Amino acid sequence: MPRFGAHMSISGGIALAFDRLAEVEGEALQIFTANQRQWQPKTPTPAEIEAFKTRRRQGVGMPVASHDSYLINLASSNPETTGKSITAFVEELRRCAALGVEYLIMHPGSHLGQGIAAGLQRFTANLDQAMDEADTGRQVMVLLETTAGQGTNLGASFEELAAIIAASAYPEQLGVCYDTCHTFAAGYDIRTPETYAETMASFDRLLGLERLRFFHLNDASKGLGSRIDRHTHIGQGEITAAGFRNLVNDPRFADHPMVLETPKSDDLHEDRENLALLRSLLK
Repeated sequence: MPRFGAHMSISGGIALAFDRLAEVEGEALQIFTANQRQWQPKTPTPAEIEAFKTRRRQGVGMPVASHDSYLINLASSNPETTGKSITAFVEELRRCAALGVEYLIMHPGSHLGQGIAAGLQRFTANLDQAMDEADTGRQVMVLLETTAGQGTNLGASFEELAAIIAASAYPEQLGVCYDTCHTFAAGYDIRTPETYAETMASFDRLLGLERLRFFHLNDASKGLGSRIDRHTHIGQGEITAAGFRNLVNDPRFADHPMVLETPKSDDLHEDRENLALLRSLLK
């Protein structure tokens, strides 16, 4: 069955994310490797890195992904933002490599009024530059996250993600993270067996299902094609439990990591409830 899990805080030490995941009986983890609201965050010390690796070895085979900082915009036409974004993404890649984290998930950025074509071109060139500078090779796969297309955000269509990969100098190091809320808001329906099949057939035709390495499982507060990114709990939004039932029972994704990015309290009871519901949908 899929590896269900959640995004967890690294507060108090990056290795503590595994303890928080264990509290909700998760099997896949997503983290930030540093404070995602700072351009120059405090990074894990050698001792913290070793503690993280030691703790991870206790969960043999557990998939782990990092999400990059929300400050990064590799599609920006502003030279200062571009420079800071490239530098920050290089450090993201290097932190993942040092920690042994195999996936780095990122949004394809925002064109900020310059147009989709220009934004995609800038994003791809700057991503290639960052990957070249980081020199982490195949240690870390960059996963382009599907987006809702809110504002001038890129990545709302499978065609846009395919264009990035096709133009990149590093196509073998690029994959996709499928966010259920984002893709639904972008107009891709998974609520019925028929619409689910159509959406996945489109993804396969344009990108290839082998590129799909990770899922964010979030219900959507707003409707199909709304272009509004608002996560809510599984079964409490517009996608409904039926949509998630179609996804989690797809045999093609039987071993894929699927993590929650839904609102939660310190006691994590929401994660427990969401994961229990997802497991109840398995046939």
